[in-house]
Amino acid sequence: DPAGQEDYDRLRPLSYPQTDVFLICFSLVSPASFENVRAKWYPEVRHHCPHTPILLVGTKLDLRDDKDTIERLRDKKLAPITYPQGLAMAREIGSVKYLECSALTQRGLKTVFDEAIRAVLCPPPVKKPGKKCTVF
Repeated sequence: DPAGQEDYDRLRPLSYPQTDVFLICFSLVSPASFENVRAKWYPEVRHHCPHTPILLVGTKLDLRDDKDTIERLRDKKLAPITYPQGLAMAREIGSVKYLECSALTQRGLKTVFDEAIRAVLCPPPVKKPGKKCTVF
């Protein structure tokens, strides 16, 4: 762990109670980053804020089709994260949306922020458990 990482891990959740929406981001060209969604970020967010909406965001979209990046991943027997893989993860964690973007090219960036605002102002309806009727 980098110096101070344990302190940061301990302090980070203190800001969670005031959060209206979480953007859980991962790099589309880092399978380890993608796996951290399931292993670290989703469990942490849900533990502290079980009802706050989550948007799952794949970043570095510009590198997914970059030949050098693909080659480096292939050398390690890895590949970029595909859109269907990201979508499946979003469904698995109950994300209200799955989006991909590139900060470098700005592709999809405005949509990420528009959807984050929409998730707060127009939240999806909460499914209420069906009432069970018991007759004696």
